[in-house]
Amino acid sequence: MSQLRGDYKSVWNSLAGTKRDAYLHVSGHTDEEKFHDDGEDTAEILRETVGIRRDDVVLEIGCGVGRVGRVLAPFVKEWVGCDVSSNMLRLAGRRLLGIPNTRLQEISGYDLRPFADRTFDVVYTTVVFMHLEEWDRYTYVLEAFRVLKPGGRFYCDNVDLASPAGWRVFEESRRQFKPMERPAQISKCSTLPEIETYLKRAGFADVQVAGRLDFWVYGWGTKPVAG
Repeated sequence: MSQLRGDYKSVWNSLAGTKRDAYLHVSGHTDEEKFHDDGEDTAEILRETVGIRRDDVVLEIGCGVGRVGRVLAPFVKEWVGCDVSSNMLRLAGRRLLGIPNTRLQEISGYDLRPFADRTFDVVYTTVVFMHLEEWDRYTYVLEAFRVLKPGGRFYCDNVDLASPAGWRVFEESRRQFKPMERPAQISKCSTLPEIETYLKRAGFADVQVAGRLDFWVYGWGTKPVAG
């Protein structure tokens, strides 16, 4: 194991040295049309769960190369993307050229310290938890709660360990790599109770969790108005 999983900045800068590498590690392919369609699909899921409004100020945790931001930004007041990797953000800046209501911010990989309390209407993170240790997943949920305005909404997702397709991901990784040869970014799954626990422990209300397409687990909730 050449890199520690928790050294997110080093790991993801090394994985995003070129546009091709970044696309592969974000989505598993380099097809631009499919990349855009994936972003559209995620934007639609956000509309169905937390809702997307014209006057929303939105933060994406782990925005990568701006796959979702390019699609979502035209429908909100401001879209802010943050990522641990400066290489990812450089590529995201190119992808978001010409979209004026977007902003990018590099973060440590462990918190949302650059952002003030009660700043955002929506915070979401997608296809990110699979690359994080469980403690760091929960820390981001806590940080999302902090930076959300009262009444703000949060969404997260991961591969569902309890689904047949999710179990195949788990088993393929277990069989493919010896313990000391596992890539630092290797995907780790979640379960509905895990995601639900994070959201409730962090203080979110109206918490909901759901599975989708026999592969994903989604969770979302609202910061109480008195929170």
